[in-house]
Amino acid sequence: MVSKSLLFLTLLALAAGHGVVVAFDPNPLQDFCVADTTSKVRVNGQPCKDPTTVTSDDFFFPGADAPTGAGATASRRYNFTAKSVTIPGLNTLGASHARVDVSPGGAFPPHYHPRASETALVLAGEVYFGFVTSYPENRVVARVLRRGDVFAVPQGLVHFLYNNGSEPAAIYASLSSQNPGLVLVADVLLAAPLPGELVAKTLLTDLGTAEKIRENFRRH
Repeated sequence: MVSKSLLFLTLLALAAGHGVVVAFDPNPLQDFCVADTTSKVRVNGQPCKDPTTVTSDDFFFPGADAPTGAGATASRRYNFTAKSVTIPGLNTLGASHARVDVSPGGAFPPHYHPRASETALVLAGEVYFGFVTSYPENRVVARVLRRGDVFAVPQGLVHFLYNNGSEPAAIYASLSSQNPGLVLVADVLLAAPLPGELVAKTLLTDLGTAEKIRENFRRH
């Protein structure tokens, strides 16, 4: 007798007029694919180095415990710095990491990663960290985290980090994508060249007030 699950798949295929397609991220076909950053080839990820040239340095990153310095992305507007933890051996494995430092009173403002979930480990200080559930509930799921605490954020949800302490704070973020993407909500609304009327309508205010907010945003 044909099982119910097999019968369902058969009917689904007939209804669609095509064969059933099951899509998922493929398993690695080799032990590793260390990124060859010098290659001109364009692939989903980066081309692989010759495995015979791979060393332990390709899987190593020193100094993630130290505050971000040279090479970090700094935001004067929000008072944070962020630096990618570059590990070539993670290429094609769907993972990336970063260290984020936030000054007292500073924030990594509401944002989301369209291609990744995130897990954050507090390295130092105290932060208010959390995410907001989808519309229309928009419920805040957050708490104060201290050194050693870990918090997880589901993929695609808006989340934030605010240093509500008196000392510098730092987190180590692990993301479930090699290229998670970053969308800063305020920057999209206030820094992008959207029509002023649209911004005013979105903020439930008049055009003059919306333009004052945008101008103040551009100055910082």
